Amino acid sequence: MSRHHPDLVMCRKQAGIAIGRLCDKCDGKCPVCDSYVRPTTLVRICDECSFGNYQNKCVVCGGEGISDAFYCFECTRLEKDRDGCPKIINLGSSRTDQGGGLGWPWIAVFRRSQQSSEHGIAGVLGVTWDWKMGL
Repeated sequence: MSRHHPDLVMCRKQAGIAIGRLCDKCDGKCPVCDSYVRPTTLVRICDECSFGNYQNKCVVCGGEGISDAFYCFECTRLEKDRDGCPKIINLGSSRTDQGGGLGWPWIAVFRRSQQSSEHGIAGVLGVTWDWKMGL
């Protein structure tokens, strides 16, 4: 996941004895490089990422974990399995930009109004507003 989305941040603390899990959507995927071939080494996560409500959660997307996570052979060979806890700790811009309805990325944009008497207080000021996508 982190290979294709460079804005995702991994925990990278010292791994403990807890085993990383994957959900049904991410099942079989290497948490570092997204490869589905030759799963080799069992993923270990730190104690903070496996405590309380975080236990049995997917290390990639945070969903409900159903199977153990494994590093692929290439990541094991390149010793990426020793870089620390691979749990993703932020959402990333692709998930935060998925606002539905008039959610977060929608903003009110003011513009000059032609009919200033119809729009209440905004009409008195000579402006009206529209919803526009933007950050």
